[in-house]
Amino acid sequence: MDFQEIRDRLVLAALPHVVFEGWSLRVLAEAAVAEGLDPSLAERAFMGGAAEAVAHFAALADRMMEEDLAGRDLVALRVPERVLAVLDARFTRWAPHREAIRRGLAVMALDPVRAARATAATVEATWRLAGERSNDFSWYTKRLTLGAIYSATMLFWLDDPSEDCADTRAFLRRRLADVGRVTALRKQAGGWLGKLPRGVGLPRGL
Repeated sequence: MDFQEIRDRLVLAALPHVVFEGWSLRVLAEAAVAEGLDPSLAERAFMGGAAEAVAHFAALADRMMEEDLAGRDLVALRVPERVLAVLDARFTRWAPHREAIRRGLAVMALDPVRAARATAATVEATWRLAGERSNDFSWYTKRLTLGAIYSATMLFWLDDPSEDCADTRAFLRRRLADVGRVTALRKQAGGWLGKLPRGVGLPRGL
């Protein structure tokens, strides 16, 4: 068993306990015992404490998201629908563990740099699985936009009482549609501006 597998097992085994006790090295040690492992492994595996464990859980969720989508053909879908399919798979898988994730977000709020890195990694994984390979300037704007959408959808999902996360799916679809409309308007406006006579521009102050 390699070190990553040990870390994976610890965070997954900790989820039922985190709901009641929060993320801590003590809970991870209890998870180790439940897995038949040496409890001292918890501290050795996550020397950065609870925040490191939560960040590893987020990275594990990224890897499992890819496994869940293996074999699914998303090529025929438009990019927003691909993104929807990818994130829907993620939210559906972890729906039984929302309270543990809520507690994880509270831990990460105390370590904003680590939290930002985890979100950026999830966004990058989502774009990759959605087949987005652009490396131009839009690379940045697309990822910043999706990061905001993902974060907002996560907060909505945490309190979604609907069956099979149906309301979260609808919420995410609306946010992606909003971005599509804004992008279309921006392109349309750019076309109009390109047709203006030379020297004619927007009024000052706009």
